[in-house]
Amino acid sequence: MRATVIHAPHDIRVEEVPDPVVQRPGDAIVRVVLACICGSDLWAYRGEAARKPGQRIGHEFLGVVEETGPEVTEVRRGDLVVAPFMWSDGVCDFCTEGLTTSCEHGGFWGSVGHDGGQGEAVRVPHANGTLVRLPAEAASDDRLLTALLTLSDVMGTGHHAALGAGVRPGSTVAVVGDGAVGLCGVLAARRLGAERIIALGRHETRTALARRFGATDVVAERGQAAVETVRALTRGQGAHAVIEAVGTEQSMRTAVGITRDGGSIGFVGVPHGSGSGLDLSEMFDRNIAVRGGVAPVRAYIPELLPEVLDGTLDPSPVFDLAVDLDGVPGGYKAMDERAALKVLMRN
Repeated sequence: MRATVIHAPHDIRVEEVPDPVVQRPGDAIVRVVLACICGSDLWAYRGEAARKPGQRIGHEFLGVVEETGPEVTEVRRGDLVVAPFMWSDGVCDFCTEGLTTSCEHGGFWGSVGHDGGQGEAVRVPHANGTLVRLPAEAASDDRLLTALLTLSDVMGTGHHAALGAGVRPGSTVAVVGDGAVGLCGVLAARRLGAERIIALGRHETRTALARRFGATDVVAERGQAAVETVRALTRGQGAHAVIEAVGTEQSMRTAVGITRDGGSIGFVGVPHGSGSGLDLSEMFDRNIAVRGGVAPVRAYIPELLPEVLDGTLDPSPVFDLAVDLDGVPGGYKAMDERAALKVLMRN
């Protein structure tokens, strides 16, 4: 089969690789229908996250089950399924507690020795605990299918950030980051009943989408200027809940600066850069809580799926460029240059 591999920074190729096969009784083989490029993939693309030459890449996909091992009971051949960005067994202590990303037998698509989502097919370990079956009729609805793909990562991650930030009905929420996760954080905050949502971003097409998703205010400044503007919008107090969806030192400093005393930060931006940006003394003095991390999206899919299916929740507009498998390297370039927000791959 053909799949996307990374050889070096800015060197993404589509190559022939061995076909996936069932190796263990709990495996399933999924033929990929849709996949996409994540903002976190760009750190490998830019050389800021280590990868071995020839390693697979891509961790968001949905598709059709083609084969299953003898212990797979939750899905069968022909089922349309979505896969969260990490596989998990569904039965260990962490999985039963809802922290599927800490599964004792879990792993990440594209890790060494495993298939990535940006290819023609994927071997799925622990299929019973990992895959979620979707209605067959969704396959014929392009918008719905695209919305369902966001459950593999960005919508669940935005939801995780909103929960970590303590978004509640009537609260004021600020979202640092205008990428797909930040925009899904806006959707999540609206869904959880936020009264006011302040989106921080300077790219007009993205902030326009943030408003479409429920943002009531947009702040284009960065750094201290952004902090001052958010505080001016909130009577000098800051936001009850802040979603940090970037992962840099500057973005975390901004998040702390715009959080109301007694408020919380939900952070889901993959950390990169020189430091955390956290001033523990300031956080202590102002009673600021920080929660977040790798989103256990598999645990959130049962809650979010019905609303995506009925159209109440529609994250599909985060995809603004579609390519085929051969177009994936160009998709990386487009996202790296901010010419695209999030690239969809269709097989």
